Amino acid sequence: MDDPNLLRKQVLSEVRRQKLIFLTVILLSLIYFITTLLFGDMGLIKYFELKKTKTNLEKEISEIEKENQQINSEIKLLKEDPFYTEKHVREQFGLAKPDEYIFQYEDR
Repeated sequence: MDDPNLLRKQVLSEVRRQKLIFLTVILLSLIYFITTLLFGDMGLIKYFELKKTKTNLEKEISEIEKENQQINSEIKLLKEDPFYTEKHVREQFGLAKPDEYIFQYEDR
């Protein structure tokens, strides 16, 4: 007849095999999810790259806004302040009043 120990050993062997398969599936699933979390299209590495890009773009926007404010203030001065307009014309275009002489020196 069948030996009860042999049957018990077969059952234990089958249970171990099932546990091993279950743990292997769990381990492979964890490896897949961690890899996807880190390196996927929406992973952490991509997130940090996008965050860095966002920070750089915000800095660039801030610099452009400051430059825009300076240009707007210069436009306002050119429209409203005749002394500033005269200074600007003299410096930028080298113009002078009818009885004036302009002396230009070369930088060495």
